[in-house]
Amino acid sequence: MPEVRVERTGDGFEATNDRGARVAIGDSATDGVFTPVELLLAALGGCELVTVEPLTAQRGHRMVRLAATVAADKIATSRLGTITLTYDVELPEGDDEAAGVLAAVAGRVHDKYCTVGNALRDPMQVDQVVPETTA
Repeated sequence: MPEVRVERTGDGFEATNDRGARVAIGDSATDGVFTPVELLLAALGGCELVTVEPLTAQRGHRMVRLAATVAADKIATSRLGTITLTYDVELPEGDDEAAGVLAAVAGRVHDKYCTVGNALRDPMQVDQVVPETTA
């Protein structure tokens, strides 16, 4: 089961995983950190790209550059509207099939195989556990 720990630090918050990776989290006024919404967008872009890249490479079409910009419309104080993922790709020179392979693989990943995208599209349960405290 994937799991991260988010903890308050001296100047914000930090997420860590069991492999030792760390990401600083703050609000939009804090320089040098991701906001929680930016992490959500990064998770979606990362999920799609880390899935697309090996699948296109296995088919013999390794992109020279494979990047994406992920943006969201904010429709209310605590509500996002449409999230748009825009690929930025440099195709391998002389590979006439690369664009078609990328489009097919990226489409399947987006529609079916990106866990983060699936979680955002399909209603899911999010539970919260807050321990009782004694005063």
